[in-house]
Amino acid sequence: MAVPAGRAVRVRVPATSANLGPGFDSLGLALAVYDEVVVRVRPEPGATVTVEGVGAGEVATDDTNLVVQAVRRGLAHAGVEQPGLELHAVNAIAHGRGMGSSAAAIVAGLMAARGLLAGVVDLDASTLLTLATEMEGHPDNVAPALFGGLTIAWMTAEGPAVKRLLVHRGVSPVVFVPTSTLSTKLARSLQPASVPHEDAAFNVSRSALLVAALIQSPELLLAATEDRLHQSYRASAMPETDALIGLLRQHGLAAVVSGAGPSILVLGSDPAQRLTAADLVERHAQSDWRALMLAVDLGGATVVPHSALEADPA
Repeated sequence: MAVPAGRAVRVRVPATSANLGPGFDSLGLALAVYDEVVVRVRPEPGATVTVEGVGAGEVATDDTNLVVQAVRRGLAHAGVEQPGLELHAVNAIAHGRGMGSSAAAIVAGLMAARGLLAGVVDLDASTLLTLATEMEGHPDNVAPALFGGLTIAWMTAEGPAVKRLLVHRGVSPVVFVPTSTLSTKLARSLQPASVPHEDAAFNVSRSALLVAALIQSPELLLAATEDRLHQSYRASAMPETDALIGLLRQHGLAAVVSGAGPSILVLGSDPAQRLTAADLVERHAQSDWRALMLAVDLGGATVVPHSALEADPA
């Protein structure tokens, strides 16, 4: 079984912020800034990739590209012969800054595979989550990238599972993105193998409270985003992030490390808090930080199937 040459799909995937403070490796939020990829099957073997925006001139442009690898993973799961691929990406999600860029690339490739196989083989949502988690290593970013909104992800004996929740309309995210980067691998290496029972219990209570705050009671976000499991251990690798988070929290703002960092996520309980946060960062930061006033993405990854794309190639 093969995908016909010329078949193409367009995919759009949101950025994500994982952990959200206490919800380490379980909570994630989809944010309205996107990578877009067009994937086309070509008669020649191998893959070619062109990139505009973030990552242009930096990411791989052959079969080692992460989006290409994910497309091939999806096709292989369906038992489809591997075709030649042509990718064109327009990226807006910052790399290496805790906004889920690798999860977005993986989800983009798997969704592209799903679109290319439409009408032939169905890669359902559960399969996509499983494959994406296998590639990423954990489900906290891939779940909101796939499904949008606030997600709770966990592992079972059968694989990853997810519950998607709608976020209270008063929640107003802003992400502060520095010029520096930090690898997830390095961030994880700074955490201890075990933590005190008191700290674990503390985070259990805050994680439960955070879900309530995000879906029902935004006024509780400051208390709900307290964390003792990971942020303090990683602080030495991103001292300015740590200092700014401390400053923002002293002013009553629910600031946390976005994913593995070094970006900062502030979960405002109303839009005015975003402006307060932006003013504090502008006045006190020692380096350049870009403020992204973002909505919560509600739809997750989307794909325009080949039939529609052929009808409207623009």
